[in-house]
Amino acid sequence: MTKDGRPHLVAFTGSGISAESGIQTFRASDGLWAEHPLEDVATPQAWRRDPARVLDFYNQRRYQVRRARPNAAHKALAALEKYGFRVNVITQNIDDLHERAGSRNVLHLHGEILKARSTVDARMRYPLPRGGIELGDVCDKGSQLRPDVVWFGESVPNFEEACELVAEADLLLVVGTSLAVMPAASLLDYLPPTAEGIVVDPQAVALAPPGIAHINQPASKGVPVLVRHWKREGRLWLPEALLASR
Repeated sequence: MTKDGRPHLVAFTGSGISAESGIQTFRASDGLWAEHPLEDVATPQAWRRDPARVLDFYNQRRYQVRRARPNAAHKALAALEKYGFRVNVITQNIDDLHERAGSRNVLHLHGEILKARSTVDARMRYPLPRGGIELGDVCDKGSQLRPDVVWFGESVPNFEEACELVAEADLLLVVGTSLAVMPAASLLDYLPPTAEGIVVDPQAVALAPPGIAHINQPASKGVPVLVRHWKREGRLWLPEALLASR
C-alpha cells in the first residue's frame, strides 16, 4: 500500500503490448533486427559510422508509431488510475501508446522515439510532434540531433528509478516481454517478498521466475480481465482461475 492507503501496481511492459497495436517488434523472427542488424542502426558505433542510415531507420519507426493506436491493454492500465489505485508504468517500449491511452506515470527505460536529443548534452531534449530528424538538424548548442533512445552499449539512465518503484509495489504486472533484455529483466529481483508478481504473455511462461504467476494470454485479453477483477474488488490480487501456473 502507498502512504495514502492506495494499492500500488507497477506494470512493466515490453514489445508484446505494442505489437498488438501494429508496431513491429525487434526480436521476433520477422522483427526489425531480422531486416536491420542492430550493429548497423542501434549502437553508438553505427551512429558514428553512418548517422544518415540510423536517422532513416528511426524516422521509419516514428512513422509507424504515429499510425498505431493504444489497444485494450494500454487502456485498461490507464483506466485503473481512476479507481483509487496508484499505477506506475515502466516500459521498455519507445512509443507513446501508454501516454495516449491516458496513463499519467510512465517511465521509459529505453527512451522515447518521439523526442530528439542533443549529441553533446543528453539533458537537451526536443519533442517531435511531426516529421523526423535529418542531418543538419541541431540542438541549441549547435550539435547534431539524434533519436532520444538508448542504444546497445549505452547506460539506462532511468534504471535506478525503476528499481525504486518496483521495490514499493504491492503487485508487479509484467506484460508482453520475453524477460531477455538486461538490465531491465533484473527488475523482478527488486520486488518485495510480500508483493505478488504476474506475467501476462503467451510466450514467456518458460522464462517467468519461480514464484511469479503466469497468464497465458496476449496483453489485450489478459490485462483487461485482471483490471476488471481489481476494479470490482478494490484491491490487487491473483484470480486463480486465470493462472497458467504459479
